[in-house]
Amino acid sequence: MQRNNVHVLGRGRETVIFAHGFGSDQTAWRHQVPAFESSYQIVLFDHVGAGQSDMAAYSPLRYRSLYSYAEDLLELCAALKLSDVILVGHSVSGMVSLLAALIDPSRFRQLVFVGASPRYLNEPETGYIGGFEQADLDGLYAAMSANYYAWASGFAPIAMGNPERPELAIEFAKTLSAIRPDIAQAVARVIFQSDHRAELPKLTVPVVILQSNNDVAVPPQVGQYMAAHIPQSKLIQINAQGHLPHLSAPDVVTQTLKECLAA
Repeated sequence: MQRNNVHVLGRGRETVIFAHGFGSDQTAWRHQVPAFESSYQIVLFDHVGAGQSDMAAYSPLRYRSLYSYAEDLLELCAALKLSDVILVGHSVSGMVSLLAALIDPSRFRQLVFVGASPRYLNEPETGYIGGFEQADLDGLYAAMSANYYAWASGFAPIAMGNPERPELAIEFAKTLSAIRPDIAQAVARVIFQSDHRAELPKLTVPVVILQSNNDVAVPPQVGQYMAAHIPQSKLIQINAQGHLPHLSAPDVVTQTLKECLAA
């Protein structure tokens, strides 16, 4: 509970876990929580290395793959005696929750992916479009290594989109900059070099995939690929821009989540 800075709030017989993506923390869900806490028990947490998590718990050896984050998630569920929960996972938390559901599907009733991807690299030989070439990622790692804080300031507006609302990019840059640079660089490599496409067909838990427009990290082909390869899945295109729609278009995301949970 301390390791992941877990907070439990709200009331209701059903539980919703909100899991943040790379570069942010549990505060990213502040727009959604008020809409659900009167009807659901809400669980918020920070992945190790982010937010107010226990930094002493981070080890590049332990967190060398997304499976370790999935193990953390399952330990959180066990500590709170949770089963049959709804998990809303942004970005990397989509695949983290998928891996956790493969290990122990009894913990989850439904998964909702917001801007998630099983593979970020393009694969010309198979026709898979992930959005990045290896040279793109190598350049990203080099920029993070050269001057992490300058990189964060430059990356935030690209990821956020919505250039007419610079305050959104400033907020994302702030949470990015709050991460220890060595941890951010290591985690970025784990995320962007991962490939969990083979796990998609094995999932038995129903999934809703929310795809926003002009997401620099997750092109529309990724959402279509997941919908085609996850057995019980539904792809929903939402009227939002950028990689963090729960911040840039909170009302759209909240309403879509309400409809998904009601269904």
